[in-house]
Amino acid sequence: MSTITAKNGGAKMAKSMQTEEQIFTIGYEKSTIDDFVGRLAEAEIDVLVDVRELPLSRKKGFSKNGLNAAVKEAGIDYLHVKALGDPKPGREAARAGNHDLFVEIFTQHMDGEDAQSALTELAGAVKGKRICLTCFERHHEGCHRKIVAERLSALVGAPIEHIAVN
Repeated sequence: MSTITAKNGGAKMAKSMQTEEQIFTIGYEKSTIDDFVGRLAEAEIDVLVDVRELPLSRKKGFSKNGLNAAVKEAGIDYLHVKALGDPKPGREAARAGNHDLFVEIFTQHMDGEDAQSALTELAGAVKGKRICLTCFERHHEGCHRKIVAERLSALVGAPIEHIAVN
């Protein structure tokens, strides 16, 4: 499927996925694990959705297993959705400062079958829960998680709020 809702019956599917909860996003750049988890707890997040293709980090506590353990300790579920991560060419374009190329690459990725399926599954799995999408970048404006949040918002009809971490 190349769009969020299918042409035949898509509106019915999207309506069944509507939620009252907001979609939150957060980046962990320049954050400690304690501050990060604290902000999630303050926002009363139920599920942290890791949208990194490769959930590895040089920052202590932010690789998949450490992050999962830290949020679990705070009563927050952890879900890694690899298919919603930025593929290597997109990450390379972003690191090189080529924002337009990054957006083009990631948009094509999100239009793909794997990402569309993952987005639909995510919408169903987190219905009625307070979720927060996470990846590295502190500012959401130039980050792929903003695009993921927008696509998810269009699918479920939920507003988006970006959480800042000190």
